[in-house]
Amino acid sequence: MSSFSQAQMIEFNRLVARYPEGKQKSALLPVLHLAQESFGGWLSAETMDYVASLLGVEPIEVYEVATFYSMYNLKPVGKYMFEVCQTGPCMLRGSDSIIAYIEEKLGIKPGETTLDGMFTLKTVECLGACGYAPMMQLGKHYREHLTSEKVDAIIEECRKNAAMNN
Repeated sequence: MSSFSQAQMIEFNRLVARYPEGKQKSALLPVLHLAQESFGGWLSAETMDYVASLLGVEPIEVYEVATFYSMYNLKPVGKYMFEVCQTGPCMLRGSDSIIAYIEEKLGIKPGETTLDGMFTLKTVECLGACGYAPMMQLGKHYREHLTSEKVDAIIEECRKNAAMNN
């Protein structure tokens, strides 16, 4: 496990400075995001211990937060993570079928990553875009009104992007 680079430490200090003296634990969520982005897209126990030491809190306090929120990954994930909403409105509009289609298409179940490390499928609770159901989050972007054809196009787009960046 490495430590934050100089630039990442500057960002860490900026995040902590948002909160009053002695309340550095309040920076935990944004610091976990920084750590996840900095260390391969997921939070190992070592990484969470490192965050705890930087913030001066007990490791269990970091584990409690990281395990509660679905936005933190506790095991390695693929380059592209399909976070499919499975709450009521998306389910009523066919998210179960979309999840099943992605499982079949990529050969993985929720929580798994393809053998090539390209895709991870994750089911999540409400992403707040019920009017666009069924939908998923891919990185920082929402993909809405999903159909099997749209899923195929998204997978192809991800593969093309990966090929261009290699």
